[in-house]
Amino acid sequence: MITRKTITLSIVLFIYITGRSQVSLNESTLSLYTGIINYQGDLKPNSFTFNHSNFMASLVFRQPLNRWFTWRVGISIAQIEGADRYNRDYLQPRNLSFYSNIKEIYTGLGVNMLDLSNNRFTPYVYGGIALYHFNPWTYDNTGAKVFLKPLSTEGQGLSQYPSQKPYRLTQLAIPFGIGAKYAINDCMYLGMEFSQRKTFTDYLDDVSSFYVDEDVLLQEKGPLAVSLAYRGDELPNGAGYPSHGTQRGTKTEMDWYYFLGVTFEMKISCLKATLSRLGDKHSYTSNQRHCPVFD
Repeated sequence: MITRKTITLSIVLFIYITGRSQVSLNESTLSLYTGIINYQGDLKPNSFTFNHSNFMASLVFRQPLNRWFTWRVGISIAQIEGADRYNRDYLQPRNLSFYSNIKEIYTGLGVNMLDLSNNRFTPYVYGGIALYHFNPWTYDNTGAKVFLKPLSTEGQGLSQYPSQKPYRLTQLAIPFGIGAKYAINDCMYLGMEFSQRKTFTDYLDDVSSFYVDEDVLLQEKGPLAVSLAYRGDELPNGAGYPSHGTQRGTKTEMDWYYFLGVTFEMKISCLKATLSRLGDKHSYTSNQRHCPVFD
């Protein structure tokens, strides 16, 4: 019978043996991953659309373990947004909108589909774990920026609604993706990557469950909370505030965000050598400029 211990030992031996057979590939790299970000949630329920997407940037460190496996760690910054005015027709009367910065750090394991010791090109997949921070905001009808969590727009944290718990702004996510890279030379790689983030919250956009009683929200959080929990009354012929318990979002479906971009990857040894040459050149130029002249 094949035991779990046998399988684990086989994997470790495979990584060790293949790693020793190609030491020259085990050079760490640093890459810039830049492109666009979008999100999927209550204010943008369509999957894999890049309408109204925003710029994102990520810095990624990679350490090859052998010719097949690569450990990576990265940091990313981006901004997501969504608005009912671009949403499905039956959701547009809700008239909600949001923005949120995303700050993320993640780590994971990548698997090359081709052996880079014999190929200049390889597709790859990766998966891991991420820690990210978000904080949704919107603009009120005067144009002022307002953060939404403190308003408890769905009664989060109010004693009248004990089931509505406040959401955390820093959470875990599951990152995974697919990409491909090409070795331009012995130092640099150019690639493209699509990656997703499976979150465990439905509040990236501050929309999840149901409307709470207007009078309760007004008493506990004030008129601004009421005006931003439902904004259909800002539209021409818009309806008034919905009754308590009316569906506001789909709480059974968690939010996602995803990236698409290009990667510029360079071996750290080459990067150090390049910076050293630039430093030497600057030092030589500076010395020449300040060299004394004798008549």
